[in-house]
Amino acid sequence: MSHDLSNYRKSYEKKELLKSNCPENPIELFRDWFFAADASEMVVESNAMNVSSIGLDGFPKNRIVLLKKYTWEGFIFYTNYNSEKGKAILNNGNVCLSFFWAGLEQQIIIKGKAEKLAENLSDGYFESRPDGSKLGAWASNQSETVNSRKQLDTQLKETSDKFEGKEITRPPHWGGFIVKPISIEFWQGRPNRMHDRIRYTLEEDFSWKMERLAP
Repeated sequence: MSHDLSNYRKSYEKKELLKSNCPENPIELFRDWFFAADASEMVVESNAMNVSSIGLDGFPKNRIVLLKKYTWEGFIFYTNYNSEKGKAILNNGNVCLSFFWAGLEQQIIIKGKAEKLAENLSDGYFESRPDGSKLGAWASNQSETVNSRKQLDTQLKETSDKFEGKEITRPPHWGGFIVKPISIEFWQGRPNRMHDRIRYTLEEDFSWKMERLAP
């Protein structure tokens, strides 16, 4: 079976990205773009981002997770440290994050080093989660094979019974990663595939070098 997609084309014409209008620190530009995406009816989940890591098998793998916080230091998300994703990142912290807001014709690509978040910060976020999500973090051995959906439902029921009337504490195998960026690229779609690409690269003195890239 084949399906020819060669005639799928879209002209990007909504905005422009000029180097003269970019701040010195890329986190400021990220904040501005994120606020605009979050307020836009054309973006469903503004904090949905792709995380790319190098697996223990040597292959790259991408998956969508939710950004939960960003600071001047980096970008924070949470996961099971024993999952395929968690093990890959703990083994090799070189990761890439990317946001694609199709309705705004924008992408942000972030290369950085992922580190485990401080335990007290993971505790604080875990406490803010709904009880169902807390129980799921205990019940699911993320990325391991299971026999059936019934097995998952049984594990969740057993976990719920175990914590009935008790505080649901954070599992030691669950917590956050902070990705500290070394480069951030902002991509704005433009007509004729002549897209605007502005890349910030972190220098040794912790300043940011800004460059325009060819599309």
